[in-house]
Amino acid sequence: MVTPMVHEVAAALHSTPGVAATAVTVYMVPFAALMLVSGTLAERWGRRRVLRTALMAFTAATALCALAPTMRLFLVARAFQGAANAFTTPLLVAVISDLVGSARLAKALSRFAAAQAAGQGVSPLFSGAAAALNWRLAFLVPGVCGLLLMCFPPSRSATRRGSMVRASWRSLADKQLVLACAVSFLAYLASVGLTVLVVLRIKDRFGLGPVEIGLAAASFGLAGAAVAPLVGHVLHAKGPLITGIAADAAMTLGLLCASLGTTLPVVVAGVILVGAAVTGLRSAGNTLAVTGVPDNRAGAASLAMSAQFFGGAIATPVWLPAYHAFGDRGFALIAVVPLVSAMVLARVRAAPRAAAAALK
Repeated sequence: MVTPMVHEVAAALHSTPGVAATAVTVYMVPFAALMLVSGTLAERWGRRRVLRTALMAFTAATALCALAPTMRLFLVARAFQGAANAFTTPLLVAVISDLVGSARLAKALSRFAAAQAAGQGVSPLFSGAAAALNWRLAFLVPGVCGLLLMCFPPSRSATRRGSMVRASWRSLADKQLVLACAVSFLAYLASVGLTVLVVLRIKDRFGLGPVEIGLAAASFGLAGAAVAPLVGHVLHAKGPLITGIAADAAMTLGLLCASLGTTLPVVVAGVILVGAAVTGLRSAGNTLAVTGVPDNRAGAASLAMSAQFFGGAIATPVWLPAYHAFGDRGFALIAVVPLVSAMVLARVRAAPRAAAAALK
């Protein structure tokens, strides 16, 4: 939500757009780091208790973001936001996996990915519009949502574990989970790089304002939400191998359009392709994770998401210098990442076949 308004945040807090852009990284580092353990801890301590505590912390951190008088305090608040959210997102994947049967798992996880994508789509729209008035208003919606979820948490039956086996750390030593982590890491290394650099490129090349930039950035998430039914069908019918490789191909093409396109429609088309591809890769990665470790689904989901957001956390410091040094060609370097992801999926065949069988 910060990327469409980095210029406004920087101006208000007497800093630079480059420093403001690191708000993505400082959010994702604690988010990713704590997700290494958050899922398994929640399985042991109780999902409902952990979720309510995390929502309280997230709401407080969001309020601090909105009220921060300096860039330093703003970045600290973003870090606390990420830390709190580490104890919510993976639990949702585990709950979904326990509530639905294997026949509906692919569609359920693709819908969850669509909900994430829709949030990414609406967030730039709202933050871009808010930036035109006052960027601090962008934190109003997540703050209110946090308060509502605190008041109306999920029921005990919805957050109850599907397995009676005590969640163990040893169960996470699984080859299929390693594959899920690799796919997730590479997906966000590329996609977060796009979301950061495309905002800068649209501003630099086409001179658009925050509302227009927000609309362009929103196409990423809206495309991901729209493609979810197709992803669910392909994932159920073909398994995560075919789904992941197809998504990587779409992401490669989209990155080249977004980084090298000379007209705004071509650039936006690239953003749309990458947004759609991320839903496919999220769904494939989550499926590999939760079907590989059924006795500790929250732990498996949290590890896969941790890898995902570690990729996102390092995206800005990796790709921003390349863009500043080489311009559009530096941006285009990101297209190498989905090619590597496709090669990883193509080389590892046994684990995806096992995951595909679990969806039947």
